[in-house]
Amino acid sequence: MQPTEDPRVTVVVASRDRREELVRSLGRHRAPVILVDNGSVDGTPDAVRRAHPHVDVVELGRNLGAAARTVGVRRARTPFVAFADDDSWWAPGALRTAADALEEHPHVGLVAVEVLVGEEERRDPFTHVLAASPLPERPGRALPGPRVLGFMACAAMVRSSAFLDAGGFDDVVRFPGEEERLAWDLAARGSDLVHLPGAVVHHHPSPRRHDRETRRRAVARSRTLTAVLRLPWRQAARRVAGDLRTGRPERRGALDAVRGIVPALRQRQALPAHVLADITLLQEAPAVPQPSAGR
Repeated sequence: MQPTEDPRVTVVVASRDRREELVRSLGRHRAPVILVDNGSVDGTPDAVRRAHPHVDVVELGRNLGAAARTVGVRRARTPFVAFADDDSWWAPGALRTAADALEEHPHVGLVAVEVLVGEEERRDPFTHVLAASPLPERPGRALPGPRVLGFMACAAMVRSSAFLDAGGFDDVVRFPGEEERLAWDLAARGSDLVHLPGAVVHHHPSPRRHDRETRRRAVARSRTLTAVLRLPWRQAARRVAGDLRTGRPERRGALDAVRGIVPALRQRQALPAHVLADITLLQEAPAVPQPSAGR
């Protein structure tokens, strides 16, 4: 186990059937770790207990998707929680930097840090998008970085109270694409989300991840359900229609969402005007140019 870097932080990891990657990555975390296992059948819980006896292992016995992280946050006893995947970890100093930003800015509910991918440490394209966010600061609220309305879960630290007040990750959207609804609900409840430059998460994607087409399908499913949960009906219909026109994976994902429509309708709550205005501003902003190589 690495020395604890900051007593204000717990790292929560949700995983399913990634035993080898998980055993390698857990020892890199510099904070107490809660592993929430989504019903693995590959012996993950026992392997983790043997290799990392300091890790608090929670066995759900079934797959809750991203909602497993919410279980972990409820179990944590620290004011801040950093999320990591089974193939990611926070760089030295990053936990403290993110915790300092949350402590010094009580209206910030989430900080999203930079992500370096693979052995070559390529800067994740979404990091460029966050860094170029066009969202203005709210009056009277100085921020430690650009205000954003999105994040990557493996590279985010949350204020536990704000996260739970916003409902955490839910069991309707599940995974992937689970971040969007939570980002919107944090903002709806008055929390700012911030991109924090300088703090880094390393992400070495597992070779057992879904192929690109499968992921596109799953993200489209999440986009549809998120729209039903929070967008005005006309705006939700435009989003679904756009996915139906985009390609076969997106069409199939939008159709997959039908099975989750009833629980989404039960939890539907339209967003306030200021969040809808932010969403529109982001949709209308010019695309962010991506570097061809390097960070």
